[in-house]
Amino acid sequence: MDRRSFTRRALFVLVLAVSVALAAHLSAVAPSRHLMLLYTNDLHAQLDPIEATWLPAKPRVGGMEALSGLIARLRDGRQDVLLVDAGDLVTGPAVSTFTRGAAPFDLLDAMGYDAMAIGNHEFDNSVPRLQEMIWNTSVPVLAANIYWRGTDHRFARPYVVIRRAGLRIAVIGVIGSDAAVVTLPAQVADLEFCDPAKEIRPLVETLRPEVDLVIVLAHEGKTGPMQVDAESRPEVQRDFDTDIRLAAAVPGIDVLVGGHAHRGIDPPYKERTNGTIIVQTFGHATTLGVLDLTLNPEGRGVASYEGRLERVLVEREQPMPEVARRAAYWRGVVAAIASQPVCQATARITRDYARPSALGNLVTDLMRESTQADVALYNAGGLRADLPAGAVTRGDVTSVLPFNNRLVVLRLKGDAIRAALEQGLSEEHGMLQQSGMVVRFDPRAPSGRRVVSVTVKGRPLDDHATYTVATIDFLADGGDSYVSLTGGERVSTSRETIGTEMTDWLRGRGRVSPVSDDRTLPVPD
Repeated sequence: MDRRSFTRRALFVLVLAVSVALAAHLSAVAPSRHLMLLYTNDLHAQLDPIEATWLPAKPRVGGMEALSGLIARLRDGRQDVLLVDAGDLVTGPAVSTFTRGAAPFDLLDAMGYDAMAIGNHEFDNSVPRLQEMIWNTSVPVLAANIYWRGTDHRFARPYVVIRRAGLRIAVIGVIGSDAAVVTLPAQVADLEFCDPAKEIRPLVETLRPEVDLVIVLAHEGKTGPMQVDAESRPEVQRDFDTDIRLAAAVPGIDVLVGGHAHRGIDPPYKERTNGTIIVQTFGHATTLGVLDLTLNPEGRGVASYEGRLERVLVEREQPMPEVARRAAYWRGVVAAIASQPVCQATARITRDYARPSALGNLVTDLMRESTQADVALYNAGGLRADLPAGAVTRGDVTSVLPFNNRLVVLRLKGDAIRAALEQGLSEEHGMLQQSGMVVRFDPRAPSGRRVVSVTVKGRPLDDHATYTVATIDFLADGGDSYVSLTGGERVSTSRETIGTEMTDWLRGRGRVSPVSDDRTLPVPD
């Protein structure tokens, strides 16, 4: 072999050795894989901004248009972003009711969501209507534990596997037991809601070896307070213990995005047993959840993470053009009916989830007076917006009472009314709003023994006497766990929804004012 050939061969061997060594080195220090997870929950069709009265300077926050702008800004130039929602997309401002859910589903589609879970309010416009929305959207709508009653056929897709930036991501949807009982029973009579952990455990076991990341969208836990200012009201905020229990019961979940409780979790919470990262926003599109995930370079799961809730500030965000176009379209669709004048309000009439409220007083007073019942009862969670000061429109009233509930009159024993009051004081589903009684309670007493005294028409409530009670079919059927109301004899049921009834009552009044009195008060220390 001549010197030139030897030199070439030596150089080749050297280059080969260096290449092998460099490849091994690069493999050892391969850059970690990243995913930015953007998440929402309990949007409740909040197309329009909210005045954040609980924040300094009272900025305008939220609204699906501004939300879209923040999403677009965070997505800009990135391919490693996943956008999901944990349910309760519909039922809120009147645009959702008047379009039977079409408007919020359309905007979710325009924002490019990758998946959403079914929440309890998705059933508000009937099961067939929800099916129609699922068929017409490009967003995968997920529920692993809802079955057609008496069958082994799921109502919706249990999960979807999404490819993003070279990653395979499994997203599973599930709904909890509380969410199931706060849906009008007649609406979901054909469906069966099964145990979430039992349903998703085999799914996670099957999917875990095949994907890089497992995300569960869980609409569960205690019903969230219908207060847009909940982040400033610790007394109404819910825990997320149900999410923690689910994450502990099912190994292999990397991230659990919660919903239903409207509980903002900032920073994210890491479950101790399996290391699941649990997140959730306050709902109503006022904040967007941002979770930056660094995945293990080899193998599966999360190596590290950093998360936050980012405020949706209207003045800072430029909406996605297509979202703005569709929002304008839907506002135009409902404008004629939503703008119909109803009455004048001398001041803003507000609701409260944890206390008696001026709006709860007004609604129950009108219910009782129109039916001549002894007592009227309404659930705090059924009041979904305040009545504005000044001109009140049909859209305003529909936003307050968006459900298809009917006014019913029951004959009930006094002990059943007392039990309903105790349920309202249990803090499980908000304080029961009432008319016709003077109630005193002890908030420090054990749940179930908080009622101190009740009078009706100036006399103590007689547990054995029969009273007429005006309420809604949702409560009469045991909704929000008001089981004591299910034994009442139904005297009458209105043809129109409670929202329509309320609109007619207010038109008849012409002018209304906040109703504030001492009908329900805690006893002194």
